[in-house]
Amino acid sequence: MSDRPNWQREGRDWPNREASLFPVESGLRWHLQVMGEGPVILLVHGTGAATHSWRRLAPLLAERFQVLAPDLPGHGFTQAPPASALSLPGMAAALGGLLRQLGKAPALVVGHSAGAAILARMCLVGLIDPRALISLNGALLPLNGLPGHFFSPAAKLLAATPFLPHLFAWRASAPDAVERLVRSTGSTLDPVGIALYRRLISCPGHVGATLSMMANWQLEPLERALPGLRPPLFLVVGDNDWTVPPAEAQRVRGRLPTARIISLPRLGHLAHEERPEEVADLITRLAVSVGVLT
Repeated sequence: MSDRPNWQREGRDWPNREASLFPVESGLRWHLQVMGEGPVILLVHGTGAATHSWRRLAPLLAERFQVLAPDLPGHGFTQAPPASALSLPGMAAALGGLLRQLGKAPALVVGHSAGAAILARMCLVGLIDPRALISLNGALLPLNGLPGHFFSPAAKLLAATPFLPHLFAWRASAPDAVERLVRSTGSTLDPVGIALYRRLISCPGHVGATLSMMANWQLEPLERALPGLRPPLFLVVGDNDWTVPPAEAQRVRGRLPTARIISLPRLGHLAHEERPEEVADLITRLAVSVGVLT
């Protein structure tokens, strides 16, 4: 069992491997995939995932866009910063630094789950100025009620327990552990998708960064700032999402009435992995609607 995912081992047949680059910025060695030509679209995955999450969607988008898809700090094959930097402001700043080094200004940004929050933060503090932000089952607001009071303290406790990443990684080797985890999101993935998540979760370093991100995640400042978001916000919602319930999109629109909600019937939290063709078509149509594509 390895601590960090290793490119020569866990990455030996990584999806879209030929598009992978390893730039160094913000003190980190990043894993970044770049493919296609056209307006720049930035894809930001959610907590605990990596570029494999876009394995079928990114090539479809690359037919019309230049796709940038990084592994977030500490995730996948991107180096982990100090745990305190695995916060919403820290990750937004690090990703902004990577874009500055690359000389890229995304015309369109797409974030899944916590990735949508990172992109919203980047818009609000002026790190990016896209034509639109597309949130795929975005986790943009603090959890309601008791879960909201319990989540952060529990995550801090888990992140501070040294053996837990190793325990989580060991449990991932159980035959149906990852399958159960994916099913709990309301999504159904093919065996390849399951195997890729298992490969990551089997690495304690990846799990440790995920727990640290959860421990340092504070969405209250983003909630207060959200009414000032300038780019149009499209809330794409899988109506079978058990991780970020569809009602959360209504809460977001209550704070930002201009946000548009788009429902994806029968799809869960990993909708873009379940039906990449449908999501690619939607993103392309939205790009046309805001003038990114003609």
